[in-house]
Amino acid sequence: MDGSSAATEAGSLPPIAQGETIAAIATAIAPQQGSVGIVRLSGATALAIARTLFYAPGQQPWESHRILYGQVRHPQTRQPVDEALLLLMLAPRSYTREDVVEFHCHGGLMAVQQVLQLCLSQGARLAEPGEFTLRAFLNGRLDLTQAEGIADLVAAQSSLAAQTALAGVQGKLTQPIRQLRSTCLDLLAEVEARIDFEDDLPPLDEALVRQQIDAVLGEVERILATAESGELLRTGLKVAIVGRPNVGKSSLLNAWSRSDRAIVTDLPGTTRDVVESQLVVGGIPIQVLDTAGIREASDRVEQMGIARSRQVAQGADLVLLTVDATAGWTDDDEALYESVRDRPLILVVNKVDLVTADGLAALALPHDLAIVHTAAAQQQGIEALEQAILSAIHADRLTPGNLEFTVNQRQESALTQTELALRQVQQTIDNQLPLDFWTIDLRAAIAALGSITGDEITESMLDEIFSRFCIGK
Repeated sequence: MDGSSAATEAGSLPPIAQGETIAAIATAIAPQQGSVGIVRLSGATALAIARTLFYAPGQQPWESHRILYGQVRHPQTRQPVDEALLLLMLAPRSYTREDVVEFHCHGGLMAVQQVLQLCLSQGARLAEPGEFTLRAFLNGRLDLTQAEGIADLVAAQSSLAAQTALAGVQGKLTQPIRQLRSTCLDLLAEVEARIDFEDDLPPLDEALVRQQIDAVLGEVERILATAESGELLRTGLKVAIVGRPNVGKSSLLNAWSRSDRAIVTDLPGTTRDVVESQLVVGGIPIQVLDTAGIREASDRVEQMGIARSRQVAQGADLVLLTVDATAGWTDDDEALYESVRDRPLILVVNKVDLVTADGLAALALPHDLAIVHTAAAQQQGIEALEQAILSAIHADRLTPGNLEFTVNQRQESALTQTELALRQVQQTIDNQLPLDFWTIDLRAAIAALGSITGDEITESMLDEIFSRFCIGK
């Protein structure tokens, strides 16, 4: 896509103000965290601002893709603000295809904030969230799937999520989408040619048109099938550990997270609120929630914790119903099971180190559930638990060999619109309607596919997409 094609087709995209330069801090900043902080500028005056603020001793050449060493100085007093490096990336060989400069300062709070303020005092304005990437899109540096891949890469919580996001950045989703759109455009051209020049062309081969539409639909369905996996990699899995008091829920969380996140005692009702831990299992981010033991309680605070436990269990993607092997399957366990059995469920039989093999075999457990045996206090059974979780969510699909790329919710919606439009074309053909009716739904499919890559996009859609980016990206 060249620098003007997206704006030409969309018609309502915001123009980039000529001469306007934007600036932002491009790295996370926190006290005593991070050794380097980056202030990024992009725009027509970026290089001029850098020359005003940066002093490079000696004969260092101010050339594109050079790193200069020196000081950031106040433009009036010439007092040093920071010792820094300056990276020059001049148009069009930059992320935005504009002049881009980066001040690589000392990390922390003060240095980068002072440098940013100096840049703003020289005429730059603070960038909006995602504005650097928006400029890269509007200038033809990236298409929309690549831009969204960058956002996913920044937000990735696991190596597999990062890998699929990188595939989007590299255009691996763009290629099939553009091919599908090209096929639909060719079909539309064939149909419209028959409408405009009916007497000069042979009749349209309906069987061939249907064959091509079937092929496009098959590819659309293949790409759509990655949506569920993509959502799982982006947002992760919410897993709630529930059970009666003192069955070892907190010990299970601590063993699983290899930390002492939860207080463990022999007293029932120790956990009064939900305790959270973030894990990655099989490349999937998992939010583990240890809930208060569910029982009849008179203590007001414990009652509130129990109420929240029930709420968390109902909102979880997967429930680990934990029981005490030494107590067996009790009436309270049965009642709790009935309250969560509509959720995806794994039964965790804990404290198996305290019972004999015969005693464990004699437990009257619901046999229609996936069952995992653990001894959380002894760090036993965690690997089996993780395998059971991965099996429950069919994680065998989430491997680099099976998952080249994934689509996000917006892309899924556009692909669904494409599918519906093409199926309507098939129905139109079956009903022997005039060719004019074919073009209506073909155009709808083309527009939906174009919205994925940004070949057809509106300003409101861009605002929605890029508002989710961080400032500085």
